[in-house]
Amino acid sequence: MAQEEKELVNMTKKELSRYDIIKKLIEGKINGSEASKQINLTVRQIKRLKARVKESGAEGIVHQGRNKESNRKIKIETIEEIKKHLQKKYRDFGPTFAQEKLKEINEIEIGVETLRQIMIKEGLWKPKPRRKNHYHRTWRPRKEYFGEMEQFDGSYHIWFGKDESCLLLAVDDATGKITHAKFDYNEGTVAVFKFWLEYFEKNGLPISIYLDKFSTYKINHKNAVDNKDLITQFQRAMNQIGVESITAHSPEAKGRVERMNGTLQDRLVKELKLAGITTIEKANEFLEEYIPKFNAQFEVIPQKKKDLHKEVNKDLKEELSQIFSIQNQRKVHNDYTVMFKNQYFQLEQEQPTTVYKKDTVIIEERLDGTIKINLKGHYLNYRLLPERPKKQIEVKLSAITKKKQSDWKPPIDHPWRRNLSFSNNLKVEKIGT
Repeated sequence: MAQEEKELVNMTKKELSRYDIIKKLIEGKINGSEASKQINLTVRQIKRLKARVKESGAEGIVHQGRNKESNRKIKIETIEEIKKHLQKKYRDFGPTFAQEKLKEINEIEIGVETLRQIMIKEGLWKPKPRRKNHYHRTWRPRKEYFGEMEQFDGSYHIWFGKDESCLLLAVDDATGKITHAKFDYNEGTVAVFKFWLEYFEKNGLPISIYLDKFSTYKINHKNAVDNKDLITQFQRAMNQIGVESITAHSPEAKGRVERMNGTLQDRLVKELKLAGITTIEKANEFLEEYIPKFNAQFEVIPQKKKDLHKEVNKDLKEELSQIFSIQNQRKVHNDYTVMFKNQYFQLEQEQPTTVYKKDTVIIEERLDGTIKINLKGHYLNYRLLPERPKKQIEVKLSAITKKKQSDWKPPIDHPWRRNLSFSNNLKVEKIGT
């Protein structure tokens, strides 16, 4: 009896309570079902406890692993090896990412929380205090289908090397999957146009694109919706191909792509550093291999399986270079010249359509660097003048058409009658119908 009391003293209150109930079960005062409900264990577990108490007395209640070394305890040599890797390669890594790289590169498996405690002791990780929520935010539900909405953003950061670059990123709203990513020098219209042309070729046309209120995408003007002249190049292009562009009024509105940029600024920067990448070309090559692995780890299953991307048909594909050009309006001068960016374009005497003085034409700057002059769907023939005309000539010809007018001759000093010699480096383009 004295021995039993000594054992009971070393038991916890929970174990003492269980011991009393099992003793009542052995004495027949309660049955197995009642004991099961009182201890909150299954009847099978109660039978095992009863058998152990009959065999070993009170010790049968005590957890079998007490005062024993855990089978999962990490060896001291392994911990020391982990510390060396942390100090040498993963000093600025978070516990989760460091655990992944230790398993992938160093073939060392360790729990995230165990590694976190090691990093805290080594001074490599500082626990973050819990934030108090001053107000409640509700999450917008994900879209149901893949391709229903793409969140897009550009993130300026020192991703590799010493200079800042921009990561253009599209994330599918339904799956959280990176659908396209590319490094560029800026987030300008040309870079964004090239990005989306590559996206359409790879995935097709999404239903909508959710993006910044940045001036590349939307003019921040109260009349922008009503005044068509204020619609930016991006909105115009998206309207032409039938993709809705939605502008966010706060970073939280397109939170998924914002959080993805934060994750990549932590993980991708370290991956690029480990790979020794310092150029934008190599970084884009690296993305081709990195993104599929990243998506496999982090993307989620959409509510509905169907892909809502629309195929880019043959007719639209032929128009993409025109749609995704930077377009500006200009007037035809009295001498049938058009000025654009301090360059003068002389319209030829023969044109695919009738051209009048003061006509409004659209100058299309294609992404390949060529210039086209569009009038009502017709591309005008022109020559690039080597210098600004000395004076504007009032040409008596009322219009230029498909055929030369035989009863009218241009003045002697008009470019149509001059034999102009151009230097070798001057780019002259003659565009037909």
